[in-house]
Amino acid sequence: MIEAGDFLEAAKRQGIDFFTGVPCSFLTPLMNAVISDRTARYVGATSEGEAVAIAAGAWCAGRETAVMFQNSGLGNAVNPLTSLNHPFAIPTLVIATWRGEPGVKDEPQHELMGEITPRLLALAGVHGEPFPLAAADIEPVLSRALAHMRSTGQPVGLVQPKGAIAPRPLDEVRAEPAPRVAPVEFGGASLPRRIDVLALLREKLPESAGLIATTGHTGRELFTLQDHAGHLYCVGSMGGASAIGLGAALNSEREIAVLDGDGAALMKLGNMATIGAEAPVRFTHVLLDNGRHLSTGGQATVSAHVDFAAIAAACGYRFAARASGLGEAGAALDAALAVPGPRFLHVRVAAEEVSGLGRPTIAPREVARRFRAHLTGAA
Repeated sequence: MIEAGDFLEAAKRQGIDFFTGVPCSFLTPLMNAVISDRTARYVGATSEGEAVAIAAGAWCAGRETAVMFQNSGLGNAVNPLTSLNHPFAIPTLVIATWRGEPGVKDEPQHELMGEITPRLLALAGVHGEPFPLAAADIEPVLSRALAHMRSTGQPVGLVQPKGAIAPRPLDEVRAEPAPRVAPVEFGGASLPRRIDVLALLREKLPESAGLIATTGHTGRELFTLQDHAGHLYCVGSMGGASAIGLGAALNSEREIAVLDGDGAALMKLGNMATIGAEAPVRFTHVLLDNGRHLSTGGQATVSAHVDFAAIAAACGYRFAARASGLGEAGAALDAALAVPGPRFLHVRVAAEEVSGLGRPTIAPREVARRFRAHLTGAA
């Protein structure tokens, strides 16, 4: 058994000082230690996949990161681990508990996942290190983990068994919720093309801003308009763009803009609650809603039944607006940028494909590294 404080101090010595995750009873001591430590940063996520994406955004802004969650939620994390961390070569330390460890009595819902946890992590491309069970083992394990992450750009996993960490009390301070805002309406007579709205946003946002485009045609359209070191084109991890943006915005002095889609936003609506609670002031979330999964054949989403701006306002965004015309979208963005974030714009766009649409010609690994250099000023 080890002390949570010893693990945390060793992690910080290795440079890991940004943590995010979802609680588990096995994790309580370590999570309590991280939350109680005023020199580390912890972001509570609504899902394990969201936590992985938040950590990826924080890494893009220059931090070394760790994600913590119960192994029953590992399935939620497999998508970003394999379609975000792997292709973009974004490292993070994954601490997954071992509920249902073979030979250890546990609840029936943990039996299968307990049996396959180490193999599932390995299949997802996460290199494994043994969880340290003695104080003398902590530093060597974390040192090897960091060395592997820095040399490969890939995550490393520690599977934490029951009783591995001694109990630790919680000292948590949470900010009071901000007053709720009323969504602002910017009506328009006709729906613009998404690519035209993207061009307008690129023109109005600061040149130094970081733009994170959701997977599908959005990123391809942004790349077709202009390739830029401040662009991150998500090629997977559907629904994760806003969480990546949150992780980046909490750790960068740059303005961060997320260019989201209705299908992606619906997949991870919980991200909006975390964004509202964390309240990054240099964060703009633009939802480009064509009511379709356009890149996969145009199947309808349920966005017509959802008031996204009202959801953003209810989640604590400091500005929320609806717009349905090109000029109106520009006016909404001007109004948004005049106030601290997080800001939300729901822009209705036409379900119209752009002919001759290109694809990013730069490998995801290089996209991530130049984006990191852009956000940290290391370019």
